[in-house]
Amino acid sequence: MSFPFVRRSSFAGAMTVPFVLLLAACASQPKPPPEADALPPPPVVPRVMPVEAEPKAPATQPAASLFTLMTQGPVASMLSYADKVRPLNGADLSAEIARVGDPGDSPTAQMQVALLLSQTRVPADLARALGLLQRVISNPAPEAQALQPLARALAARYVEQRRVEDDRDKQVQALRDSQRRIDQLNDRIEALRAIERSFARPNTNPAPAMPAAPPNTGKPNQ
Repeated sequence: MSFPFVRRSSFAGAMTVPFVLLLAACASQPKPPPEADALPPPPVVPRVMPVEAEPKAPATQPAASLFTLMTQGPVASMLSYADKVRPLNGADLSAEIARVGDPGDSPTAQMQVALLLSQTRVPADLARALGLLQRVISNPAPEAQALQPLARALAARYVEQRRVEDDRDKQVQALRDSQRRIDQLNDRIEALRAIERSFARPNTNPAPAMPAAPPNTGKPNQ
């Protein structure tokens, strides 16, 4: 009767060993530090909404367009031409005007002739240059529209130049009139001085001799 008891005891001992090992393993694991329980939760990252690109202000677009026209295209070519003809003298300007010839309806040729005429220092040529620029400004063609900002700037400058030259001519004419009146007054003053000197000059001519009286002989006159 003791044999079955031994078998049951062996089976109970076999089941007890794994349970003891499991408890030992759980006891051997380190406990988490108390600071881990005090850490704050991770921050919540807000959702980023896409932002549309800010549109450019309308006031900056014409300036950018003008800068583009000034640095490339027909405007840049015209500025290069103006820089080339700027140091020309009178004879060279006349030769260049003859070479370009009649500008016709070409905005580019009209601008070139206007640049040349503005350097001749002739009032009639400056007026003609203003007329050519006005034709470019009022021309609706695409070629003219590309040159119109430069044409308007040059027209404003030529109007001011014409006003300054008119004022200069008036001043020169007034100076000439004043100088002419001064010369006339100087001539009159010099004439008066000559008359004054003639009165103050002493008379050095001898007085004419009186005829001698005839001698008295005592005889009565017959």
